[in-house]
Amino acid sequence: MTEHFRIFVNERPVGVAPGTTAREAARAFDPALGARLDAGEAYLTDGRGVRLEGDELVAPGSILRVVVSARRKEGGDAQP
Repeated sequence: MTEHFRIFVNERPVGVAPGTTAREAARAFDPALGARLDAGEAYLTDGRGVRLEGDELVAPGSILRVVVSARRKEGGDAQP
């Protein structure tokens, strides 16, 4: 039996296993948000608003926020 612990993604509880990354936790919360992270249309922050890398491991009680950006990724079709 895999041991899980609770974290929070966008203020909602999510159960994850030890060794889960921030990106994986966001994807477990909402696969569509995970796809937006992969596409560069969103980014992760901790509960204080400090930007996180997707490969950072989460710990019990972690607070993550997925921020959807209105800006397009570098090299996109955005007008200056």
